[in-house]
Amino acid sequence: MSMPTIKHVRAFTLRGAGADYHDQGDGHWIDNHIATPMSKYPEYRQSRRSFGLNVLGTLVVELEASDGTVGFAVTTGGDLGCWIVENHLARFIEGQKVTDIEKIWDQMFNATLYYGRKGIVLNAISGVDLALWDLLAKVRKEPVHALLGGPVRDELQFYMTGARPDFAKQQGFIGGKMPLHHGPAEGKEGLRKNLELLADMRKKCGPDFWLMYDCWMSLDVDYATRLAQSAYNEFGMKWIEEALPPDDYWGYAELRRNVPRGMLVSTGEHEATRWGFRMLLEMECCDILQPDVGWCGGITELVKIAALADAHGKLVVPHGSSVYSYHFVITRHNSPFAEFLNMSPGADEIVPMFHPQLLDEPVPVNGRIKVSALDAPGFGVRLNPELHLHRPFGR
Repeated sequence: MSMPTIKHVRAFTLRGAGADYHDQGDGHWIDNHIATPMSKYPEYRQSRRSFGLNVLGTLVVELEASDGTVGFAVTTGGDLGCWIVENHLARFIEGQKVTDIEKIWDQMFNATLYYGRKGIVLNAISGVDLALWDLLAKVRKEPVHALLGGPVRDELQFYMTGARPDFAKQQGFIGGKMPLHHGPAEGKEGLRKNLELLADMRKKCGPDFWLMYDCWMSLDVDYATRLAQSAYNEFGMKWIEEALPPDDYWGYAELRRNVPRGMLVSTGEHEATRWGFRMLLEMECCDILQPDVGWCGGITELVKIAALADAHGKLVVPHGSSVYSYHFVITRHNSPFAEFLNMSPGADEIVPMFHPQLLDEPVPVNGRIKVSALDAPGFGVRLNPELHLHRPFGR
């Protein structure tokens, strides 16, 4: 079979309602007094949008092959990501065979080292990489998971992230992860409120249901230690997630030594590349790695991160990202479950994470997704044609 080449690279942002899952509007649980690195400032404590969580917006990368096949992916990046894709990365993509994913990734990464390595540049590289996997799988008329070696189980099982772990239990999920509301700047009273909410959810969910706290980089080692010890000893909390700033590897190593035996430490949502995760692994920072496939370097890099983790006996449970992580998780033994990020305003309905951006996006039923729901070519989703695509730097 003669492989087509990549003819065109296009990068878009989305305009209008629902254009970015970080921009959900007033009253949504995802933006309701969640502890953040900015919570030390009272004026930025109530809303993450107040300090700019939503300023980047969505990045859509579209690749068209010489045979007319189109692959695409969505991530975070907005106009900045579009500029990087159209004005820098495109030169390493156009004209290459659709199978040249490893070479394309290596060239994109090395060509951007002087201003990249993490952050928005890796978001853009991740978007391109995901679109490449979508394109190649469509050319081969296979799902992405088939290109990754095939499923190792018949279904995915999920925990749910949202404000309602009790709803997650009702829906058949294995656990519920809540956003932490109060950080160190709110003192002992804030810590008490965090533990009270956990106590309430433990009462509602029973003794065996997993409960976790997502701390979103908001804590210091002392506060995280006190939270972890009380949360585990009194309420059996399963893990504490992303408690510290992502570059504080030394703090994570100390926190992991401090937490009660049996409690897990997880992090990695805002880490990138195999080198960043190598630091987490070699410094014994955590038990679970949680890379976001749309930010860490894409599927190509996630495969390498997972191999490192497997060699260190650690789990890889990617952050959110819907189908972009589901196709990966179903192929890995050290990814035994997946995250479902509940994007309904009250976290009390099961809705697709990327609604209304994507069509045909599967959602868990009784906390599970059968592998047969992931068998369409590529990642199995379509871009919603009713959304307004804007190509700010079209060539």
